Amino acid sequence: MSDTDTRYELPTTGITLLGYVVRRMHKTQLLTSIPKLVAAGKTGEALAQVALYAVRSSTSFGRAFYQPQFDSVGAEVSEADPQTGAEVKAKLEASSPTYQISYSVTMPNGDVFSGREEITGTTVGLRGLGMPAPSKFSFNSGEYSAELTGVLTSELALSLIGRTRIRAYGFLNFSDNAGNAGKLTLDRGDNIKLEINGREFA
Repeated sequence: MSDTDTRYELPTTGITLLGYVVRRMHKTQLLTSIPKLVAAGKTGEALAQVALYAVRSSTSFGRAFYQPQFDSVGAEVSEADPQTGAEVKAKLEASSPTYQISYSVTMPNGDVFSGREEITGTTVGLRGLGMPAPSKFSFNSGEYSAELTGVLTSELALSLIGRTRIRAYGFLNFSDNAGNAGKLTLDRGDNIKLEINGREFA
C-alpha cells in the first residue's frame, strides 16, 4: 500500500481515531461481488472476499503522517465510502483499561459487515511499536453468514530519516454457514496467505 492510501486515511486536515478507522474501512468494493458469488453457489470464494475485506479494513500500510486525535468514550463517527456508497460507522466503546472499538458497514443492498477490536496495549520491539488488536467480525448477505476471529497487530516502524511507517501483521480464522472454513495470515510485507477448505486462494 502506498503513501497515497494512508494520506486518505490520515488527511492533511487532521482526523480522530474513529475517523481514521472509518477511512481505513473504506475498501468496501471488496464486498460488492459477494451476493453474485453466493447466488452462483461459490460460497468458498464469497468467504475469501469477506476475509480479505476483514483484514484490509483493519490494517494500513504506508507512511504514518501523524497520530490521530483520541475520541471520548461513546463517540461515534459515520462516513459513507465514496466508491460504493456503503455507510460505515465506528464507535469507541471503552478507553480503559483497553481501547474497544465497534464498527459496521451497511452496503447499499443491505449486506452488513460488523466487528469489534480491542487494542490491548503497546509492545516495544526491534521492529517497532506494536499494537495487538484481538478482533471479531461477522458478515450477513441474505441467508449467507460468516464469522471471523483473530489478532491483527498494527506496527509503527520508526525511521532514522523521520518517515515513520505503519504496517501490520496477524491472522484470522473464519467459517460460514455453508460449511466452509479457513485461515488467513498477513505479514509485515503486506503479503496475504489465504486457505479455505485446505485450498490456497491467490
